[in-house]
Amino acid sequence: MIVALDDRGLPSFNALQNARTGHVYYYAFDALAYDGKSLLFLPLETRREIVHSLVSGMPDPVRFSATLESSADQVIAAGRQLGLEGIVAKRSGSVYESGSRSGAWVKFKLNQSHEFVIGGYMPGKDYFTSLLAGYYEGDKLIFIAKIKNGFVPKMKEDLFRRFQGLETDVCPFANLPEPTNARRGEALTAEVKKKCRWLRPELVAQVEYTEWTRDNSLRHSKFVGLRDDKDPREVTHEVP
Repeated sequence: MIVALDDRGLPSFNALQNARTGHVYYYAFDALAYDGKSLLFLPLETRREIVHSLVSGMPDPVRFSATLESSADQVIAAGRQLGLEGIVAKRSGSVYESGSRSGAWVKFKLNQSHEFVIGGYMPGKDYFTSLLAGYYEGDKLIFIAKIKNGFVPKMKEDLFRRFQGLETDVCPFANLPEPTNARRGEALTAEVKKKCRWLRPELVAQVEYTEWTRDNSLRHSKFVGLRDDKDPREVTHEVP
């Protein structure tokens, strides 16, 4: 896993997005194959012993991702205190089951955070005023929010460059236009849709928010960074 650390020594999507040199590291935590042989059916501890033997003594930026020898409650409390996004836990003795959600590993989110597919933007000063984002329900892309916060000028410029070549005249969201009373802010009505610029849904954004409301909208959403490791089709409504 490639991680960029901020000035506090904590992982940061924004730092990774804008990293050129500096605090960027490769954390090795598991191995699926070695020397031409599959390790998938070896227990987790054995796989990690192999990883440790391979990276032990290597200088930065290569680091071994150490095991946290504490209870789940202690790890979660420490993660919240540090402001981490979440924790990935793997069951001792488990084999690696590719493509299967067996429960042998879990993702525990500490903050209100979610991945969303970018399907367009509202044009304005400094490239755009907000991103139009949603998630998949089957084959349908569902609009959920206009993401207005979390941007700095350089980030907006870099994002706008990523939009080039993705432009389309077709709205990718299945649930637009919205009725006038659909949300607290400006709803994406048929008239407002005329102002939008649509993109093929190929980019995934990490977004933080304070609440996912019952009427399927986000409160106080904030852009964190792009997720180039995520397939847009895998972005669905996950319950933390």
